[in-house]
Amino acid sequence: MTGQGLAAWGWDGRLAAAFAEHAADGLAPGRVVIEDRGSYLVRTADGEVRASVSGRYRHEAEVDPDLVFPAVGDWVALQGAPEADQRLVQGVLPRRTSIVRRAPGDHSAPEQVLAANVDTIFVMTSLNAELNPRRLERYLALGWGSGAEPVVVLSKADVAVSVEASLAEAGPVVLGAAVHVVSAKTGQGLDGLAGYLEAGRTIALLGSSGVGKSTLLNALAGQTVESTGEIRADDARGRHTTTRRHLVQLANGALILDTPGMRELGLVETDADLDATFGDVDELAADCRFSDCRHEGEPGCAVRGAIEDGRLDAGRLAGRRKLDRELARVDRERDPRLRAEERRRWRLIHASVDRRMKLKYGEDGR
Repeated sequence: MTGQGLAAWGWDGRLAAAFAEHAADGLAPGRVVIEDRGSYLVRTADGEVRASVSGRYRHEAEVDPDLVFPAVGDWVALQGAPEADQRLVQGVLPRRTSIVRRAPGDHSAPEQVLAANVDTIFVMTSLNAELNPRRLERYLALGWGSGAEPVVVLSKADVAVSVEASLAEAGPVVLGAAVHVVSAKTGQGLDGLAGYLEAGRTIALLGSSGVGKSTLLNALAGQTVESTGEIRADDARGRHTTTRRHLVQLANGALILDTPGMRELGLVETDADLDATFGDVDELAADCRFSDCRHEGEPGCAVRGAIEDGRLDAGRLAGRRKLDRELARVDRERDPRLRAEERRRWRLIHASVDRRMKLKYGEDGR
């Protein structure tokens, strides 16, 4: 039976229906558990096999934007005998969810899929000097935009100076997301994560380098799955250890997808995804006197009023504006018309500055 043995890795009737046309072509299903420079380790009904994208599919994907290259967590259609050393990926099934960031340092490739078909995302940050509310906002925006359920995991409670102070600092940022305080070393709070660890469900660990993702994975697995590093004394950050995305199965059947820490986390999603992250700011903005209020001193600004009386942290408005600017920049890079309008705007700004300088200093600049 096609898919037999894959139920433990999340295979279900919806996937079987989506795979029907591939099955008719004699292809077999599998789930990507490791991606390594264009080579994949895929879990099939017959065990783990090596695979690469076929030349035909690669060519079609390069010209058809609806076709995607595999990422860890994807379900793929494989060609080749079960005993073959290398199988060929001839198709990728539609994703239920996907964690997507902007490809670091490469404007020509605006999106990078970090994980696919994830049910829950443990957004992790540590309760030491590494805690940064603005960074947490960014990770939560990524989580809400994925379609999966983001859960905030505040790690390294054993080294926290004050858990209460850290919770107060993170509290305004985590709207709508459950929060768990844990220590993988002491076991504190791990019982609270057990409810997410259901057989066949996929949980992704997302966070900066050194927040304790690998340590948490090892604690949940009850054995060493990933190597870990000690906290550096100079900046209180853990050492980066995970170098590739890896989907592993726990003894109880839950699936954990560990990801490397990221130095750059560019967003590619839309304003709707920021609404879930900044619902408190948007709710206040709805009460502003003017519908186009920029919260920069306009009369009747409910957002500024809330900042002044302490109901809203000023950093929340600053965080919203920063991510709004980033998404606007992404839109411009995707849309030639918006890029042209932005160039025209800056030409007008420069021309206006030139005119003012000439009026003030004369044609010769003296």
